[in-house]
Amino acid sequence: MAPLLVLTRTAIGLGLGILISDKIKPPLRQAMAITLLAIGALAAAPWLVKITVGQINRSEWGSRARLRSIRGDPGYTSDNDIY
Repeated sequence: MAPLLVLTRTAIGLGLGILISDKIKPPLRQAMAITLLAIGALAAAPWLVKITVGQINRSEWGSRARLRSIRGDPGYTSDNDIY
């Protein structure tokens, strides 16, 4: 997880740095900044999804959905003996 955060922060920082830099021609600077910001956002996406799914599963709604699915499937069919 740590390498992903390092990559994300680095790409976003570089993108913001390039945006405020005056040493590069504006069209090239803008293209590089947008590319680096997009890389940072894409690198952060899996992490954000994991956090969101974790929050949903911890909520009361997620617990109730899990319990409904467990209660709806007994795990065996009536044709088989369970003894």
